[in-house]
Amino acid sequence: MGKRKKKFTEGEATEYISRNVALKKLQLNLKQFRTLCILKGIYPREPKERKRAQGGKGGIKTLYAKKDIQFLLHEPNIWKLWEGQALNKKKIKAKHAGNFEHLRVLTKNKPRLKMDHIIKERYPTFIDALSDLDDCLTMCFFYATLPKFSKVPRAIVNLARRLTLEFQHAVIASRSLRKAFISVKGFYFQAEIKGQTITWIVPHQFTFNPASKLEADFGTMSTFVQFYINLLGFVNFKLFHQLNLVYPPKLNFVSVTKTEKSLVDPETYIMERVAALNTPLMRAGPAPVDDDVELDQFPDGDDPEEAERVKKEFEQVAKLKTLFNGLKVFLNREVPREPLVFILRCFGAEVSWDKTTFVGATFSEDDETITHQIVDRPSVEKKFISRYYVQPQWVFDCVNRRELIPTDQYLIGAELPAHLSPFVSSTSTTRYVPPEERALHDPTVMLNRGEDSDEISSAEEEDEDDESENNSDSENEEGDENEMEQEQISHAGNEKLDNEALTEEERKEKLRQEKKAEMAVAAGKVPRFNPYDKFRSNKEEQSLIEKMIPRKKQYLYNLMMKRRQERASKVRNFARKRELIEKEEKIKRKVQKKIERKKSVAAMMAE
Repeated sequence: MGKRKKKFTEGEATEYISRNVALKKLQLNLKQFRTLCILKGIYPREPKERKRAQGGKGGIKTLYAKKDIQFLLHEPNIWKLWEGQALNKKKIKAKHAGNFEHLRVLTKNKPRLKMDHIIKERYPTFIDALSDLDDCLTMCFFYATLPKFSKVPRAIVNLARRLTLEFQHAVIASRSLRKAFISVKGFYFQAEIKGQTITWIVPHQFTFNPASKLEADFGTMSTFVQFYINLLGFVNFKLFHQLNLVYPPKLNFVSVTKTEKSLVDPETYIMERVAALNTPLMRAGPAPVDDDVELDQFPDGDDPEEAERVKKEFEQVAKLKTLFNGLKVFLNREVPREPLVFILRCFGAEVSWDKTTFVGATFSEDDETITHQIVDRPSVEKKFISRYYVQPQWVFDCVNRRELIPTDQYLIGAELPAHLSPFVSSTSTTRYVPPEERALHDPTVMLNRGEDSDEISSAEEEDEDDESENNSDSENEEGDENEMEQEQISHAGNEKLDNEALTEEERKEKLRQEKKAEMAVAAGKVPRFNPYDKFRSNKEEQSLIEKMIPRKKQYLYNLMMKRRQERASKVRNFARKRELIEKEEKIKRKVQKKIERKKSVAAMMAE
């Protein structure tokens, strides 16, 4: 008889390890362990059977894969963390002994973590790095907006500011921007570089209110930013060399060697950053020429509609890159300059502002070659006939629609159209799609603005007439069916009397003719469609599918169906609210028309 195996000695019980056991195995404290896991991209795992993975113990513990912890043992930076622990003990001894000179030397020789090999390990190719750049850019742009703050190292903020500015210049030089959107969180941007879609958020420039430790963990966030800064530096270096640009860029207003003291004032920093964004970069060689690339034609393709859609998308992107070519845009002081300068320069426009207010202006407001002036005020004192005065939303909507929109709806003081997000699908059934968005994708959708209320009321009356006619027709059909049944009964009785009077041979002949008629091919009848039958069959199929779901996944399925019902109810609520708003607006317009009519009658009577 073989040796009996003990419980929890194989399977999931040996594949996972708790966090406390991992800390003892790595000889690190919790802060160092978190730092190492963030840099290496290792996160807690959720086992299939938690009790079995925890060795039969109850409760909920933070579990890691045992292979991941063994992988951390071979990380070179773990030696730097061990050296840091030993150095901290030496610093404590020197401080208690009063040897401050030795304490200063120990602080200066603090070991620093290296991340070059980690980036090469996590991103073997440049495409891999681009595909994981969304969170990196969002976090770096957030840190670039922070002022002097005790919880965040100043060197990290300065590096984030310089690297984000370099990335914006790379997007401008390659004209890779595709979408832009204004939201409460900030400005959403989406670029397409080397076939990879990158989306990031730039926060609004508001006054900064320092958060408490309970609201945000700046220590963990700074660890992420340290890794993201190194990643963004590699990406910028690669992008600049592919575009034949000198790296690091030599900007006139923001210098790499600028002291920390000059970047304390946030207003001064924003002015210099926007001025640097409006400056052309020095090239190391000739600019890369975009050859006229033609799509391959496959006449025997499986899906010609998809090929046509891809071709149309390719043409729209080629047109989008030169959307603002030849435009000279002047920005008023009240508009957000940094996102507008970035967008306008990405598509070929020249941008400037008042040189007495901000540095870096390239032309003045009196220049007669200016085509557009962006204003966010109800009125302007000095106007020029040779230019359009538009609101900032015009720039974003032009980019999202990939065409120059007429400026009629975006003039000073005009009520702006709905600012629709370009990041959502117009055909989605799980969200509410407003009629303005449906009208953009489907020109046949007519928005009910209430001007044709008379036509609507007449249409409603016609519908009521049609319903009454349909009811009378159904009553006539029921009467006709009763008459047909009575005729069939009388006809059957007459046939019975005739059969009794016929001879044997005639009866056989008649029976043969009847069988022959039954064998003849008759025209088929279309059955009446009953929607309730289809609903009932679908419900029965759905119930059978639900019975086949395993019991372990029943909770997940119920949760998924509950979320789906909540989304559907939200869509219905939004549609109901929209109907109520439109009814209220229609009533207001009717009341306004009556008031205007009474005023006109009173004026005529007074005359």
